[in-house]
Amino acid sequence: MFRCAYRYSGARLTKSIAGLRVSDRSIQALWYVGVGRAELRPESAPAPAPAEVRVRALFGAISRGTERLVFQGRVPPSQYQRMRAPQMAGAFPYPAKYGYATVGRVEQGPPELQDRIVFALHPHQSIFTVAADCVMPVPDQVPPARAVLAANMETALNALWDGAPGPADHIAVVGGGVVGLLVARLCARMPGATVTVVDVAASRSEIAQALGAGFAAPAAAPPDCDLVFHASGTAAGLATALRLAGEEATIVELSWYGEGDVAVPLGEAFHSRRLRVVSSQVGQVAGSHRLRWSRARRLAAALDLLADPVLDGLLAPAVPFESLPERLPEILGSQTDARCPLIRYPGAA
Repeated sequence: MFRCAYRYSGARLTKSIAGLRVSDRSIQALWYVGVGRAELRPESAPAPAPAEVRVRALFGAISRGTERLVFQGRVPPSQYQRMRAPQMAGAFPYPAKYGYATVGRVEQGPPELQDRIVFALHPHQSIFTVAADCVMPVPDQVPPARAVLAANMETALNALWDGAPGPADHIAVVGGGVVGLLVARLCARMPGATVTVVDVAASRSEIAQALGAGFAAPAAAPPDCDLVFHASGTAAGLATALRLAGEEATIVELSWYGEGDVAVPLGEAFHSRRLRVVSSQVGQVAGSHRLRWSRARRLAAALDLLADPVLDGLLAPAVPFESLPERLPEILGSQTDARCPLIRYPGAA
């Protein structure tokens, strides 16, 4: 599902001094240790080799959808290997050091990366050492806190490539979470496009409108759409997406359901309208772009797309890293907050 592919990638912290390894317990990482339980554990971040970097984390992001499945022990055994994230330690179901959105400053590394703010697909950890090609410099115009949305923006960008929206299209995005809202933002910037975010939570209308999209409850959503993106993670949302699709339209399925079974309503007008359901998953570059685009190029593009101040509205108030274990049940249990849970590490401005 995840790989380091970027150019510029119990334990105790150790660092090499004249061949010796000296412990430093100030470094910690979040570990999922049981159903509904997580804890901070001392970790290691050795001094970097010539082709490595040592990064001090500033901000991180929690994926409500994916990490909720990990927290609740709902990762299917058949997907244990595919669901492994870069730099993940442990194994599913538990204990697992998991997460994949961290922004930090390079403390040690090659001269061209020294002191740079970088994004990394890395679990939630205060300081870490990785290969230099596993980090990507953040553009100067993108604040470090907003840069944590890079993984979500990659997913949204890939979804647009899979769905291929066009100017003046009528587009519905069913599910107003972070990924759905980013998809809506990208679509709303297309000339003449009419975009509607569809969600059961009316509280999400304000943020949808700030992103340039309309908003509707499922019962009031516009029918006969040229393209529908589904990102609600529910069977009811998928049924709504199918209902809103126009003749021979495509429904791009972005939801990840874990080990749950999902009923897909393929009766009624599904066949007569010749609808098409397409899966979209960020682990590979969309087929329409795969021959020309590497994962590194896609991530760089996603970071560039974050130079958009309106996207700050997608960030929830920051949670201190040290209080994360006790706050996770509240964060991952929320079904109404559409914003991205933001982690603030010690030393972040």
